[in-house]
Amino acid sequence: MFKIMYKKELSPGIFHMDIEAPRVAKKAKAGQFIVLRVDEKGERIPLTIADFDVEKGTITLIFQVLGASTMQLSALNEGDSIVDFAGPLGQPSEINGNMGTVVCIGGGIGVAPVYPIARAMHEAGNKVISIMGAKTKDILIFEDKMRAISDEVIIATDDGSYGVKGFVTTALQQLVDRGEKIDQVTAIGPGIMMKSVCDATRPLGIKTIVSLNPVMVDGTGMCGGCRVQVGDEMKFACVDGPEFDGHLVDFNNLMSRGRMFREQEAKAKDHVCNIGLGR
Repeated sequence: MFKIMYKKELSPGIFHMDIEAPRVAKKAKAGQFIVLRVDEKGERIPLTIADFDVEKGTITLIFQVLGASTMQLSALNEGDSIVDFAGPLGQPSEINGNMGTVVCIGGGIGVAPVYPIARAMHEAGNKVISIMGAKTKDILIFEDKMRAISDEVIIATDDGSYGVKGFVTTALQQLVDRGEKIDQVTAIGPGIMMKSVCDATRPLGIKTIVSLNPVMVDGTGMCGGCRVQVGDEMKFACVDGPEFDGHLVDFNNLMSRGRMFREQEAKAKDHVCNIGLGR
């Protein structure tokens, strides 16, 4: 059993949890993910590692309540435990001290998984410019943490309530317009956001890495549920990724497959158990 050591609701429907998992924390690296089950009958939930503390033996997760399983997870409190917590899974981010200027872009809760990557890049000696995007100021997360490990932080909100009015691509274009030499972009967030970033960087020839979290089941590459089209190859995000060259990813197919189970998720989320009520 894996105990919840800390829980906080960062904004409506978005939760921060620190899970006691010392063996996972000891091996974790930036860019990797875990798969958990709340209980023995629960489905597997893949979540990118938002932070890890080797001394405390904890893994930090940031998740949004979207379906029945994340709703069940959000109902747990400090001191409660979950039954399964497998990881670290996937390939870690490729990071070295010769990357130059790296722009790390997080959209929505994608800011959380981009944080350990940006931190590792900064610690390696690279210049890190972070772009954080949110619909509005009230749901922006991890601002202080991102500022602590970035040479510069640009915030973009859809409604203009904080920072630049517009999308993360608006902020990225500002960097390009001012003549910033960008050696690599790493973007994590909703599929449409990552696609937009790649569309913006492709004509500029800027290497762009994205982190994909498609439909996953076993997390070992055996089920094939997480297949993604990358160039002329079919990849499994759980073992080949989760990071890929964004310019080669078929985002249209990825987003289409991500919508496959919305009807079932809605039914599961809104289900009311009538067992024992009689007729």
